[in-house]
Amino acid sequence: MNILVTGASRGIGAATFTLLKKTGHRVVGHSTKGSDTLIAGDLMEPAAPRDIWDTALDELDGTIDVLVNNAGIYEGVADNAPDEQWHAAWRRTLTINLQSAADLSRLAVSHFLDRGGGGRIVNVTSRAAFRGDSPQHWHYAASKAAMVGMTRTIARGYAAQGILAFGVAPGFTVSEMTEEYLAGRGGAQIVADIPLGRVSTTDEVAETIRWLAIDAPASATGSVIDVNGASYVR
Repeated sequence: MNILVTGASRGIGAATFTLLKKTGHRVVGHSTKGSDTLIAGDLMEPAAPRDIWDTALDELDGTIDVLVNNAGIYEGVADNAPDEQWHAAWRRTLTINLQSAADLSRLAVSHFLDRGGGGRIVNVTSRAAFRGDSPQHWHYAASKAAMVGMTRTIARGYAAQGILAFGVAPGFTVSEMTEEYLAGRGGAQIVADIPLGRVSTTDEVAETIRWLAIDAPASATGSVIDVNGASYVR
């Protein structure tokens, strides 16, 4: 499979990028600044999704079979912040977490249709889409809930053409960004809320993404899989 993974420089994205390559797929990864192995693209820029898509398409010889929308941010804003700061935070989070994923999904669907149908989109959402988040993260929860709605709309709209859409909803996840926090007082409170007794690993989420991207049956299209240790069940 030829696969594009956004936000592949760290955390879930890096684990997914590595796993998909290890399992024999041709993978192009993206990050904001890029690197020797990742293409660059600042998702706050309106032109970035198309530039990322076109670059990946060139690197994959004109064919992309799977899009993994993983890029996202988790930045808080106080509920009593000044209006300008509040609006800027919402604009940034919705642009990066939702608008860019929608733009890339639209390009993927168009590509899949142009070649006669068939293709997969996997969107990395969050348990926050269903259970909400902290008072500083209204915008984050809203962006992830909207991503679930978008995923299901794509699944319903294009299943007849063999275009499948899935979501994965992680809870708190171990990564290089969270290890220090989990070792402190905040970690104990987080783990106490997880019946499994530990947070998920990035490798566990990556394996779920791999399964959805490659092996999940077509009839599962529209599904969103929770990977949160039963900290939220529905």
